Amino acid sequence: MKYVKLFYVLVLLGVAATAFAQKAVQDETSPGRETLAGVIDKEITNLENQFVGAAEAMPENKFDASPETWKLPGSEFKGVRTFAGQIRHVAADNIAICAPLADQPEPAGNNAPNGPMNLTTRAELLKFLKDSFSFGHKAVAGLTSANELELVEFRGKKVTRISLAILALTHTNDHYGQMVEYLRMNGIVPPASRPR
Repeated sequence: MKYVKLFYVLVLLGVAATAFAQKAVQDETSPGRETLAGVIDKEITNLENQFVGAAEAMPENKFDASPETWKLPGSEFKGVRTFAGQIRHVAADNIAICAPLADQPEPAGNNAPNGPMNLTTRAELLKFLKDSFSFGHKAVAGLTSANELELVEFRGKKVTRISLAILALTHTNDHYGQMVEYLRMNGIVPPASRPR
């Protein structure tokens, strides 16, 4: 008798979970309701504005420099990326992280995590960066509450789609903080911190 009751409880929980999932998918497509993809896309846009703004704020003559080359007294920065290297890395990883979301392989020549070393000028790197955010916008467009927990392959591991979307945001945020420091070390106030 105990097992029969447990069976019925499990069946009821299964029915409730299925109904909840169907309701979530229906709600996601209801007029005026924000979708998971839309919410993530807004966050990408906010981060894109900050990161691209910071990248554009650094003058060309400082692009290939790093705190190590600025020789700041009392600091230890051996082996850190240059400002250009930060941009190349973030752009390449944006693409590598978002490719599985779009059910695509990482594009040939992307060379994440360091990016394509043949891109060296400020203009080339800024274009690569902007293109990587465009790729991210397209990749998250297919993210739904129905597929967010699907497993996809990323760097030899199975991970959920939503974890990749989160990784794309947190990784870029981490490097944004580093770029802010690079700007401030050069007396430049990041655009996002300037008075409006």
